[in-house]
Amino acid sequence: MSQPAWLAPLFQAIDAKDADKFASFLTDDAVFRFGNAAPARGKAGVQQAVAGFFTSIAALRHTLGDAWAHPDAVVLHGEVTYTRHDGSQLTVPFANVFKMRGSLIREYLVFADVSALWTAQS
Repeated sequence: MSQPAWLAPLFQAIDAKDADKFASFLTDDAVFRFGNAAPARGKAGVQQAVAGFFTSIAALRHTLGDAWAHPDAVVLHGEVTYTRHDGSQLTVPFANVFKMRGSLIREYLVFADVSALWTAQS
């Protein structure tokens, strides 16, 4: 399936850990929810939450799968590989739901189990 043109630049910003560029894809009143964490609200709040998450990992890399676009929503799935500060990695599947307002994301929902990201490695 073809992906909306903005998806690749969005994930380039994420994989570069560029929270400012990430926030440029959001509406001013955006809501962002990552897994079972409490939602971050407002562009500045989301940018701050995402920047905080970026400091908790050394790197991340997304492999995008199929996307399904509707007039006011996009659904995407893929895999993400996180690199911890100790150099170890975790790869998990993800699904994202983007609720849109025009060309900007008004609600960004991430469905992924990253609970193993912070567990002790043996």
